[in-house]
Amino acid sequence: MEVPTSLLRPKASRNRAGLFRRIIRFRYLYLMLLPAAVYYAVFHYYPMYGAMIAFKQFSIMKGINGSPWVGFQHFETLFKLDKFWQVFWNTIVISFYRLIFGFPLPLIAAILLNEVRKIVFKRFVQTVIYLPHFISWVIMGGLLINLLSMENGVVNQAIAALGGEPIGFLTDESYFRSTLVGSMIWKEFGWNTIIYMAALAGVNPQLYEAAWMDGANRWKRIWHVTIPCIRTTIIILLILRIGNMMEAGFEQIFVLYHPGVYRTSDIIDTYVYRIGLVDGRFSLAATVGLFKSAINFTLLVFANRLARRMGERGIF
Repeated sequence: MEVPTSLLRPKASRNRAGLFRRIIRFRYLYLMLLPAAVYYAVFHYYPMYGAMIAFKQFSIMKGINGSPWVGFQHFETLFKLDKFWQVFWNTIVISFYRLIFGFPLPLIAAILLNEVRKIVFKRFVQTVIYLPHFISWVIMGGLLINLLSMENGVVNQAIAALGGEPIGFLTDESYFRSTLVGSMIWKEFGWNTIIYMAALAGVNPQLYEAAWMDGANRWKRIWHVTIPCIRTTIIILLILRIGNMMEAGFEQIFVLYHPGVYRTSDIIDTYVYRIGLVDGRFSLAATVGLFKSAINFTLLVFANRLARRMGERGIF
């Protein structure tokens, strides 16, 4: 019996040949993937080289390679700073609020829009809730100041007209976190519904017809048909959100916060900005950033493993 020539080649060589054939076959898909791959290589993977700064006494004049190693000295310094644990706690609290109140809302909005039968009204609502996403946080910050200012803000003027006392939404520590979370939801929840709307478009209409024939009302069709069909999408987005728990929204907080609310609003990213770019303590700033990335990675792995234990696919 004659053995095919392809089987006589080493396994590694056959794998390379198979990979090359797949690339040629799907060359246009890989070409579409190329810009995203270049972006992540340049802005996400290449900067990992700079993580060495966290283990060196970095000097701009000496560069990364020329700066002396100090091991875990900066981590020891960091963990002894009371200010760091304060911003760490603020980051956890704000991210937790964003997860609890911000994650379910796009799902609810997508399900409600999916139930709308008037196409014109549906598109109008989609346009209205998508629009804030395209407004930068700099402009959004100006809008929030005009709306919530204690002196001449529209909201406080309405409260005063009704006999109430003006509320320091942007100046009172007890209200500032709620203002951050509320404005984030207002700006982003409409855009986040796009993924759920795409998942809902793939639900088989015959499932709804079968449920209707069995006597299920609209609420039961949502609970027993809609949600189970998009459960995988929900789980994946939840895993990714948990994996970004240490990202509390630098742009938003940087635009809105001030020294008067540092105690409750100063997060890791703003702390890194101040000690790194303002104070010039680059090594300590890199240490904080590396610690934050390690926490995010740990949470991502934990959430993915928990999802797989529950029978879901996960992201890896």
